[in-house]
Amino acid sequence: MVSELVFPGETVPAKHVNLKLGPGLLQQANLSNPSEPSVTSTKAGLLQHSANRSKWWVDSNARRYVPAPQESVIGVVTQRLGEGYRVDIGEAHQASLDALAFESATKRNKPNLKVGSLVYARVSLAHKDMEPELECFDAQTRKAEGHGELKGGFVVRCSLRMCRQLLDTKHFLLPLLGGKFHLESAIGMNGRVWINAKEPKQIIAVVRCIEAVDPDGGGMDAVEVKAFLETLDV
Repeated sequence: MVSELVFPGETVPAKHVNLKLGPGLLQQANLSNPSEPSVTSTKAGLLQHSANRSKWWVDSNARRYVPAPQESVIGVVTQRLGEGYRVDIGEAHQASLDALAFESATKRNKPNLKVGSLVYARVSLAHKDMEPELECFDAQTRKAEGHGELKGGFVVRCSLRMCRQLLDTKHFLLPLLGGKFHLESAIGMNGRVWINAKEPKQIIAVVRCIEAVDPDGGGMDAVEVKAFLETLDV
């Protein structure tokens, strides 16, 4: 994975047959070569890409979440609207979630979410001039793949950078905690992490560890977290 500092308006070398752009990048028409659109950075930060170079994004410690297509988020249902819901995802505008945007959902058989329900959803539409749209399944496979209503547990808020770190399979925190006790987690790119465990004290321990490791909080490393866990009754 590459880490290169980029600034707004800077052209980045993002090219792939199945190119997917994340936060901080914008694809524009290339006047000198119309067959090859150019990709430009829209914010300052570290340019990142996946191992196969198909996914590119700019990693910056932004305070406010800006939705991007295909990102997973944790939202709270705030309103029921006919055949769908309004969902708070921590963005400037409420997102919409169709009642049929769930695995195996039909007009006769669909989830009955209530105001206050938690959902783990994927952003299907994100545009600066339109409200975000969510779905709780993969549009191609029609499978939930872990998305849907979240029952029980607790949601902890953290920095957007912390969420990206937790999604990295090489990050130490969740494997370390999973070695201590069984836990479930859902990580939203919008600065929200859902945690569930067998006992309330275990959930509290996970929350405190996330807050301690968060770069905007304690910034603890693996050794410090292990020592910190020894002080908790888990």
